Amino acid sequence: MREFKRQSRVLLIDDNADHLRGVKELITLESSYEVVGTTTSANIGINLAKKYRPDIILMDVNMPEKDGLQALQDIEKLDLGIKVICLSGYDDADLIFRAMKLGAKGYVLKTMASAQLIYAMDEVAAGKIYLPTALTSRFFEYFQRSFKEEAASTEENLLTYLTAREEEVLDLLTQGNNYKGIAAKLFISETTVKTHVNNIFQKLQVNDRTQAVLYALNNGFANRRRAKMAV
Repeated sequence: MREFKRQSRVLLIDDNADHLRGVKELITLESSYEVVGTTTSANIGINLAKKYRPDIILMDVNMPEKDGLQALQDIEKLDLGIKVICLSGYDDADLIFRAMKLGAKGYVLKTMASAQLIYAMDEVAAGKIYLPTALTSRFFEYFQRSFKEEAASTEENLLTYLTAREEEVLDLLTQGNNYKGIAAKLFISETTVKTHVNNIFQKLQVNDRTQAVLYALNNGFANRRRAKMAV
C-alpha cells in the first residue's frame, strides 16, 4: 500500500499586501505547498503559527509593528519545529547574520526570481539551510569577522573580572616579583597571595604564572593599570 505524503503547509507574513498576494499566488500555482494562512501583521502571524502549526513560514524581515527578527525569536520560543525563511529587500550582511543566528533556516531577497523562492522552500523542507549563492560568501565573511571580534572582546573582558587586589597582584607578577616579594609589598601573607593568584588563573582561564603574565601583556594590562592610576 502506497504511503500518503502530506503536503507541506506554509504561512505567509508580510506587511506589503501586494507582495503577500503575489507570493501566495506563486506558491499556489507553481508548487505543491499548501498556504494555510496569510497576514500583514507579525503579531497575528505568531498566533496563526500557534493555530495552524505550519511546516514553513515565509516572513518579511522589515515590518513596522514588530520586525521579522523579533517575530522569529517568538516563533522559535514556541518550539513547534517551524522552519522560518526570511524575506527581505535588503542584502545587508549584518541582517542576514542576525537572522540565521536567531534560527532562520533560509534568507531570500524579494527581488530574486520566483523559481528561486520555490527552490529555497524545497531545500528548507528537506532539512537544509538555504542562502542564495550571491549572499553566501558575504554571509561567511561577516560570520568570520564577527567571530574574531567576539573572541577578541571576550579575551579583553576577562581582565575586567579581576578585583582591585587581584590587579595589584597581577601587576607585581608582570614585574617579575615572586610570591614572597608580592606578600612583602602588599603587607599580606604568602598564603593570601597564592589565593589571589589562583583566583587570577581561574578568571583569566590560564594554568600557570607564565600564562597569566603573557595574557596580561598581550591584552594591554599595563595600559589599563596606568589609566586607572592616573584617575
